[in-house]
Amino acid sequence: MKDGTPLIAFLGSATLAFLDLETTGGSAGHDRITEVGIRFWRDGRVVDEWQTLVNPQTRIPSYIERFTGITNDMVADAPVFGAIADELRERLEGCIFVAHNARFDYGFIKAEFRRLVQPFSARVLCTVKLSRRLYPEHRRHNMDALIQRHGLAQVQRHRAMGDVAAMMDFFTHALEDKGVDTVEQAVRTLLQRPSVPSHMPPDILDEIPAVPGVYRFYGENNVLLYVGKSTNIAQRVASHFSGDHNSSKGVRLSESMRRVEWTETAGELGALLLELRQIKTLRPMYNRRSRPAKTLWSIELTASDRGYLQARLIQKIEPHRLGDYYGLFRSKRDAQRALTGIAGKNELCNRLLDLEPSDQEGPCFQRTLGRCKGACEGLEDVTRYNLRVQIAFHSLRLKTWPWQGPVGVREHHPGTGRTEILVIYNWMHVATLHSDEKLQDLSLRGTAVTFDMDSYKLVVKALSGKGVKGLTILELPPVGEPDILGVDPGDA
Repeated sequence: MKDGTPLIAFLGSATLAFLDLETTGGSAGHDRITEVGIRFWRDGRVVDEWQTLVNPQTRIPSYIERFTGITNDMVADAPVFGAIADELRERLEGCIFVAHNARFDYGFIKAEFRRLVQPFSARVLCTVKLSRRLYPEHRRHNMDALIQRHGLAQVQRHRAMGDVAAMMDFFTHALEDKGVDTVEQAVRTLLQRPSVPSHMPPDILDEIPAVPGVYRFYGENNVLLYVGKSTNIAQRVASHFSGDHNSSKGVRLSESMRRVEWTETAGELGALLLELRQIKTLRPMYNRRSRPAKTLWSIELTASDRGYLQARLIQKIEPHRLGDYYGLFRSKRDAQRALTGIAGKNELCNRLLDLEPSDQEGPCFQRTLGRCKGACEGLEDVTRYNLRVQIAFHSLRLKTWPWQGPVGVREHHPGTGRTEILVIYNWMHVATLHSDEKLQDLSLRGTAVTFDMDSYKLVVKALSGKGVKGLTILELPPVGEPDILGVDPGDA
């Protein structure tokens, strides 16, 4: 407090390190710190302070120079972070790390220590979250809004010690305005839970169930930002909020997030398939993996006029004959690269592997280098060559569907009582039913599905016993077939 009156309980014994950083940009993984400012507060008074410019070992962009007032000349002779790391760690030892939008500052500090191959961790208190908790009636909680709303002293904004002074003014104002007990309870609560992004309801984690399912993060104007899955949605979402967000993607996602939605499932496989479908159909902004492939290629082996097995690249996948295909590739180049590797490792013929024009006369290029045993010229025994090809391609062969018809994969969650039966056919997820009774009326006719590489790999792993555990597989009688079993993925 301003008069130095000792505080009680937690706030009377803890040391709060009010810290602010200036940096070369917004990505802790790429940008660097240019200034550190800290004031240490305990039992109602400032007990120490420390500040320094930092040489970022990279150029400060001109717009950052204009924004912060810190120029390249100013930091040229400043110590690098490695030179101050030990002192900084020692000063912060045992303190509560306090910052405005603490994810940003904490993420940068951790990233700098990580570059030195040194761990760093601290209990973190965000004054944006504290303001939201103490003054929920207000919409804006950035520093300029706090200065104006509470009549705080004007400071040199966007310099470390200026922003530290503004933070401390807000904190001491809150102690006088709301009382020590209220502020202490708010601080205790915030330190006991993951730090929720400042634009989200602080109690959002109380609503999310600890069950399997899929969650979705939305931004302004209902824009879908991210889709994820977990066997425990509450725990997984909390891990997003408690992460360091030391990548530019993490910072942008955190700053953009406005609400969370979720869909419960009976088990892990249902969550995996639902996540995959939503990523491919809804195309969230921050999901890059599992996006639908514009094209999908595979390799087929057929006999040449001489009886030699030859490879050809195909795009039309027919799920009822998957065992005739080798490998799934997102581009023609990836497929050709795989063929080149197989040819080189196994001394196979480039021409028969469709890596050279088939209408050329004479030996293939590999043969001229002594890396082909002569199949291109009819000099290698056909049976021997074909056996070598089958061995070389064996690991790439797609798995044939082992059942006569579709199967139902039953998942049950004992805690919620939820049951789901995932209908799978030719490694494709066709339908989801919510009771055994629904199986009586099951028909796949009129159901359109597309063969998908990610879904294929996911289901193969799950049903082979190497992935999802605790599944019950029900062989189903013939129930018709989906209208679309195989399509050219380039048209999907």
